[in-house]
Amino acid sequence: MKLLTERELKELVSSISVEWFNKPFNDRVFFNNRLRTTGGRYMPVKRHIELNPKYYIEGDRETFIGIIKHELCHYHLHIEGRGYKHRDREFRELLQKTNSPRFCTPLPSQQNYRYLYKCRECGASYNRKRRIDTKRFCCGRCRGQLELVEDKG
Repeated sequence: MKLLTERELKELVSSISVEWFNKPFNDRVFFNNRLRTTGGRYMPVKRHIELNPKYYIEGDRETFIGIIKHELCHYHLHIEGRGYKHRDREFRELLQKTNSPRFCTPLPSQQNYRYLYKCRECGASYNRKRRIDTKRFCCGRCRGQLELVEDKG
């Protein structure tokens, strides 16, 4: 999928802002290739929104729009002088009201787990990047014994 230009991205964010918040978006929005673990961020000092282009390229449209709505929640609450941080009640209420996600789902390219462990008792599975000592660690649900099921190395 071809990346949007900054102008097209601004139009998309502006339309989402009017549709979901009934308020205009008057500041800058752009893609930031250096974002790795997050879908986007709002910078209160500069009043601009940065979005991860990988979520536009690899993810689906609904996920990307959800990220934009999340960042717009920060933006509009900050402009109004209300609680715009993740821990603030007003922020969480606006997320719920606009049906915005609280956290990003990891991209398929970010999920690089090597080991798969499974509980012998309840069958819970655990993906891990590093090997763990099954004699020392147990299942977090039922305290059952873990066993290595898959090693993708």
